[in-house]
Amino acid sequence: MKKPNRTALVAATIAAGLMVGASTSPAAAQCGRASWYALTSKTASGERMNPSALTAAHRTLPFGTRLKVTNRKNGRSVVVRINDRGPFIKGRVIDLSKGAAGRLGFIRSGHAAVCTDRV
Repeated sequence: MKKPNRTALVAATIAAGLMVGASTSPAAAQCGRASWYALTSKTASGERMNPSALTAAHRTLPFGTRLKVTNRKNGRSVVVRINDRGPFIKGRVIDLSKGAAGRLGFIRSGHAAVCTDRV
């Protein structure tokens, strides 16, 4: 019986681990559609929604996570803090506060193509 090549086995295990690790956090860096909302009710984190604050709703990221959101059309960016859950509309990756949407320049249209990166 032939001995397995330990170096090749270790390299394959490390590569598999890197691939799994890379695929387990797709939420932090992604591109898609964003919309905005301006309620004053409580958010899923328990704090009162402030429409002028730089906050956002995301389906899976932990509360308090900071994301840099960039409008793909005009290049404007803003850093937001996740404090709510959503969006609940298919095809949307993030819901932003009205204040964040204003900084990104899409209040009038209501939605925009964006990319997000964890800060």
